[in-house]
Amino acid sequence: MPVYDALLVVSFGGPEKPADVMPFLENVLRGRNVPRQRMLEVAAHYEQFGGRSPINDQVRSLIRALQSLLGAEGPRLPVYWGNRNWRPMLADALRQMKTDGIGRALAFMTSAFSSYSGCRQYLEDIERARQEAGPGAPEVAKLRVFYNHPGFIEAMTQRAAEALDVIPAGGRDAAELIFTAHSIPVAMAENCRYQAQLAEASRLVSEAVGRRQFRLVYQSRSGPPQQPWLEPDICDYLREARPRDAVIVPIGFLSDHLEVVYDLDIQARAVCEDLGVNMVRAATAGEHPRFIAMIRELILERMGQLPPRALGELGSSHDVCPADCCAAPAPRRAF
Repeated sequence: MPVYDALLVVSFGGPEKPADVMPFLENVLRGRNVPRQRMLEVAAHYEQFGGRSPINDQVRSLIRALQSLLGAEGPRLPVYWGNRNWRPMLADALRQMKTDGIGRALAFMTSAFSSYSGCRQYLEDIERARQEAGPGAPEVAKLRVFYNHPGFIEAMTQRAAEALDVIPAGGRDAAELIFTAHSIPVAMAENCRYQAQLAEASRLVSEAVGRRQFRLVYQSRSGPPQQPWLEPDICDYLREARPRDAVIVPIGFLSDHLEVVYDLDIQARAVCEDLGVNMVRAATAGEHPRFIAMIRELILERMGQLPPRALGELGSSHDVCPADCCAAPAPRRAF
């Protein structure tokens, strides 16, 4: 088995002050035909939170928890951090790793599910960053996706159970359990197992909290109206279903970052208040001890020191992505 001498945590990134917001959004949307007005609308979301996304602080907390666990139980790997869209950038992380003499690293992506944007694009980002870092940049191997790993499912099960417990006992059994994930273009979904993995993870958590019925919906759509994206949208579904009590579990997200707190805690909650729906939002996996322990298990698994573990019927995901895995959607034709 290959020897690895570092762990690289790879995330999306987010602005940390108002002056960062527009440059960050320009990075996110570079090469995409997004109207300036739409960019300004998204910038306004950040303004409601002081121009600072929660995501970087949450990644820092995850890294501290992981460093503590690796320091206590091994393997004793230094942990680096690089983002796709904002500082610390991936290329800067790779340069530092090169300076520190790191030859081969494992990468943990803050995405539990397979899609172009959540998997292959990060691999492309890493390769681009390696080229920017120049000769001698470390090799980087991605840890597998973990949507059905016991550590992730156990963490999300506890989060869902805690949210269900907030519902008054008399209505708890009838409360609707709704799982949410980031919507992606249908053309992207056709090239990956995103929907199947989300459905499986939602089923595993639902059954673990004693529920046979659940609903999987989507949020945070950002594409043009003429482009099909995965549906139903969480707000549309709430308006249609009008449950008395709704427990919303953001299973597609690992931390309570802006798309969770804005799209669910502000937008979806406003819809629920208008409809008279009692809404409870479950926390994300975040720094749950089982989730942090899972990252360590994935490292040991890739080092050949633990067998792969997975719940449900789909089995553990591959370690090395095939060439056609999570391919980018084909460009839309102009008519």
